[in-house]
Amino acid sequence: MLGLIPLLRLFILGYLDNLTANPIEFITRSTGTWTITFLCMTLAMSPLQWITGFSQWVQLRKTLGLFTFFYGFLHFTIWYWLDHDFNFTAMISDVIKRPFITMGFIALLIMSLLAITSNQTAMRLLGGKWKTLHRFIYLIAILAVIHYFWHKEGKRDFLVVYIYTGIIFSLLFIRIPLIKRFIKK
Repeated sequence: MLGLIPLLRLFILGYLDNLTANPIEFITRSTGTWTITFLCMTLAMSPLQWITGFSQWVQLRKTLGLFTFFYGFLHFTIWYWLDHDFNFTAMISDVIKRPFITMGFIALLIMSLLAITSNQTAMRLLGGKWKTLHRFIYLIAILAVIHYFWHKEGKRDFLVVYIYTGIIFSLLFIRIPLIKRFIKK
């Protein structure tokens, strides 16, 4: 239920007519920010387990990953619906023309695959390949950082991007086997 608070906030702000002067941009950016926030939380679950020895952190990982997809899908849907009026040709043209959108679109496609295969049936059918497939979250994280960085490049507004980049790369760095072994001790 806590994962729905950002969505509830948007509904409340909309109801109060308080979505800023550009509500479409506000909603699009808000859902994008929550996507990368949930991505960071998802990536943090394994390291938290290694550090604390508390196994319940990993049990939250799937839920957080699905919320990452949920907000990423909302982010995409709002862009596709409100910016492109569900015009598939205009959307594809924008994906091809603007590299930051290309990175976000690729990340969403991979996230979709992970969301579809995040159930017990897919785990059973894919066997050992399931774990390999779900390691694509690391690629998604890198694509998300690139998407965010290139989006902010036009405005030269990088502070928040640097913070998320630092968090994501720290969470990826500690997965290097030597570092991971040190943390698990």
